[in-house]
Amino acid sequence: MAAILAAVCAVAAWRGGGALVWRGFLAGGKTLWANLALVVMAFLVAGFVQVMVPKEFIVKWLGAGAGFKGILIGSLAGALLPGGPYISFPIVASLYQQGASLGTVVAFYASWSLWSLPRLPLEVGLLGPKLAIARFVTTFVVPPLAGLAAQALFARWT
Repeated sequence: MAAILAAVCAVAAWRGGGALVWRGFLAGGKTLWANLALVVMAFLVAGFVQVMVPKEFIVKWLGAGAGFKGILIGSLAGALLPGGPYISFPIVASLYQQGASLGTVVAFYASWSLWSLPRLPLEVGLLGPKLAIARFVTTFVVPPLAGLAAQALFARWT
C-alpha cells in the first residue's frame, strides 16, 4: 500500500502539484475519519472472538480435523455475518489465527461474499426476486467447493 500511495502521490504532484497532493490527503483523511469507528469496532469484535471463543472449540468445529463439517459450518457462518469487509476480514483473520482450517475460512469468506443472507432482502428489493434468486442459486455450491479446493490445494500452508 505504501508503494501505491507513493505512486499516486507522484502522479498527483506531476498533474497538479502540491495542492493536488494535499487535497488527496485531506480526502483520504475524511474517509478515514468517517470509517474509523467502524474499523475500531470490527477489530474489537475480532479480539472478543479470540478471547471468548475457546481455541479448542474453534479447532474442534472449524479446524482441519473437522473436515467437510467445518467447511459447511464456515459456509453457514459467513452467510449469516452482516456488514462489509471492515467487519468480516478481522473476524476471518481471528478465526484463522485461533485454529480454523484454511478450507473453513475460505468457505466462510466465500459465503460472506456470495450468499450474504442479511443482504438478500435488499437485493430482492432493488434487483427483483428473479435476479436475486438466480444469483443465489447459481452460487450456492461455490463456498463449500472453494473451501474443499483450498484445503486440497493449500493444506501444506497451515
